[in-house]
Amino acid sequence: MNHLLYSVEELTEIFNARAFVRDRGSVIRTLLTDSRKLNDPAKGLFFALKSRRDGHSFISEVYKQGVRNFVISDPDFSILQFKDANFFLVQDTLMALQSLSASHRSRYDYPVIGITGSNGKTIVKEWLYQLLSPENNIIRSPKSFNSQIGVPVSVWEMNEEYDFAIFEAGISKSGEMENLAKIIRPTIGILTNIGEAHQIGFESNEEKISEKLKLFELADLFIYSGKYLHEFQGTLPGENKFTWSFYEKADLEIIKVESLDNKFQVLLAQYLGREIQAIIPFKDQASLENAVICWATMLALGYEPGEASIRLEKLIPIGMRLELKNGINNCSVIDDSYSLDLSSLAIALDFLKQQNQHPRRTLILSDIPGVDSELVYEKVRHLLVNKSVDRLIAVGEKIIKYVTDFPCEVELFKSTEDLLSQFSSLKFQNETVLLKGARTFGFEDISQLLTQKVHETVLEINLNALEHNLNYYKSEIGTGTKIMAMVKAFSYGSGSFEIANLLEFNKVDYLAVAYADEGVALRKAGSSLPIMVMSPDARAFDTIIKHELEPEIYSVRVLNEFEEVLKLKNLSNYPVHIKLDTGMHRLGFMEEELDQLLSLLNGNKLMHVQSVFSHLVASEDPEHDDFTSQQISLFIKLSDKIREGLGYSFIRHLANSSGISRWPDARFEMVRLGIGLYGIDSAFGNKSPLQTVTSLKTSISQIKKIPAGDTVGYSREGKMPDGGTIATVKIGYADGYNRGLGNGKGKMLVRGNIVPTIGKICMDMCMIDITGINAEEGDEVVVFNDVIRVEDIAKQLNTIPYEVLTGISQRVKRIYYYE
Repeated sequence: MNHLLYSVEELTEIFNARAFVRDRGSVIRTLLTDSRKLNDPAKGLFFALKSRRDGHSFISEVYKQGVRNFVISDPDFSILQFKDANFFLVQDTLMALQSLSASHRSRYDYPVIGITGSNGKTIVKEWLYQLLSPENNIIRSPKSFNSQIGVPVSVWEMNEEYDFAIFEAGISKSGEMENLAKIIRPTIGILTNIGEAHQIGFESNEEKISEKLKLFELADLFIYSGKYLHEFQGTLPGENKFTWSFYEKADLEIIKVESLDNKFQVLLAQYLGREIQAIIPFKDQASLENAVICWATMLALGYEPGEASIRLEKLIPIGMRLELKNGINNCSVIDDSYSLDLSSLAIALDFLKQQNQHPRRTLILSDIPGVDSELVYEKVRHLLVNKSVDRLIAVGEKIIKYVTDFPCEVELFKSTEDLLSQFSSLKFQNETVLLKGARTFGFEDISQLLTQKVHETVLEINLNALEHNLNYYKSEIGTGTKIMAMVKAFSYGSGSFEIANLLEFNKVDYLAVAYADEGVALRKAGSSLPIMVMSPDARAFDTIIKHELEPEIYSVRVLNEFEEVLKLKNLSNYPVHIKLDTGMHRLGFMEEELDQLLSLLNGNKLMHVQSVFSHLVASEDPEHDDFTSQQISLFIKLSDKIREGLGYSFIRHLANSSGISRWPDARFEMVRLGIGLYGIDSAFGNKSPLQTVTSLKTSISQIKKIPAGDTVGYSREGKMPDGGTIATVKIGYADGYNRGLGNGKGKMLVRGNIVPTIGKICMDMCMIDITGINAEEGDEVVVFNDVIRVEDIAKQLNTIPYEVLTGISQRVKRIYYYE
């Protein structure tokens, strides 16, 4: 798929820029906004965006990787050292990115669907892609690229080989949609719904609706439900309108919903004065509404009801998330095989490159649907080189024609069945394997062979949410303060190298672990960040030095012991971190010990003090704010004395997650970010800007009807005087589900309903009361997520969220996903 090339002159005119041109023959076909995710650098245009980090500071880095065209906004940025590069100086680099994409969009006149709403945008987009693909070559937003940056990057991929486009747009505050509307310029508009999501950025629901509808101001056709707009006082957009509803008058009015079996629902509707029907292969309410939106869209576009019904029945669930799992033979498996195109392949390869835990990266790739072009697979070739892929396993009759000379190890199979029959010959061992295949290739069978078979209860870790939380704290502290991320205790139960890789990719400055063996595991998994060991043991000093870890020094004894090891190894200026006790009274030098500490450090050539730090006792609690203020003052006093005594500067860090939020004066040169990364910061109360990272899920093993008066579980403590229905679920205290949550104290989610435990918690399972709920054996059960929160469980147990998270057993499978 050949993308339009832009000349230096065209870019200068579009940007209305002051251009510094060294190579007038340079052409652009790729937009680059992230120094960590470079592709096609020779024909790439890097935008030095100013957000949480200033993109200007990464220009040298991307220049070294081959990029020669840059959009900048800093008039004082020195371009002299980049002698063969072109620079475009603009007022605002984000606006320049958006204006370029808007100009590119104006070159194409085929239909464009724009989708916005509070929820369901991505699912509706993907289902419409399934439904409309038979007669259209469709370009669509990759995954959920719907932001101020994601939209222009998505629209940029339009070219003359497509004849239809579907883009989604998401906003979080007033004033954002106008920019996206200029870029997408939809001819067809779809509003999915209006809910509570992203409400915090708007003064009222009316304002939120008004902002979202700006996307459709120039649309020829607007598709919506009056349910979400009946209180809206403004003018609705769209020269033509098509409405849908449940049990209310509309162009498509759903008048009856019936269950066909355990998987399907039959929808009866009124349309153009007659009754029509569709069979939907989903049971949940969200999928039902999303499917009706798609049904309404097909009818509004002129599809016959019979054809629409046939296609809707064949809808396939969308696995929008890229999952990282433990694999066989010490492998890691990235499963992203729900769909395949060049954009989603580039995203998945970025995630593959981020993984450092294994020395080898393997891609299993199928034919790319709808194309049989040498040019497309040449782009794949460039991607594999840029993303450091060591081995390609190609599956399909089209792809094997073009990849035989790729600059990596290549193995070819005509079909998935061929690969499965020769699976043992592929010898997967100590590598990261990315599965990226079109759905028709059935790569789930490969995934089953590659993935470890473990306990069915799973802890899901949302890496998008973790990134969001990290970026929130980055925005709070600004660019002048470093971040030390706490990954001790298996990253609060969430995983070690999996979390460390993401943190390193997102450029945190330090990692901190409790013990040396945790740091060694990170080093073996490829982490190159500085790592502080908070509880070093003299017996581990050799290991600490061997793996270039940095010990915390909290007493004269530890200092002397480490000094002796450094002497034996003939080392000097080894980085150490001095812990001060400002009131926690756990570890650290007291004020009265400072003179002795300085006498040992002053002139000491064996060690170099990398940082001085202490620990806040109650940074989250207003009741103890006076004490926190005293701690901050004492820390300043003691760290100043150490600086004067040593004669050189060092990093100071005091603030933990709540300290970052509540005590700006305690941020100093670095902060220590711990449980806040996982969406838990008690400083915020119930109005937190953080997102939930972890969800613990299990399933129903058996359902039983219990007669009145019978009891449930050990010691007959589960009382059911009126009888009812119970479900036995696959989680117990050996998995980390505390025994204190038995007898109704604990709650779980079954089909969206909160249900209590009943009886005592067993070692490997427990029982829940599901009386009145239409559940089935095998159904998913949520133990905690953003509804039943870890904080709530901790309160029930009279403990803290740390204990709940770190108590999740290692036998519980961890699944990491990125949407």
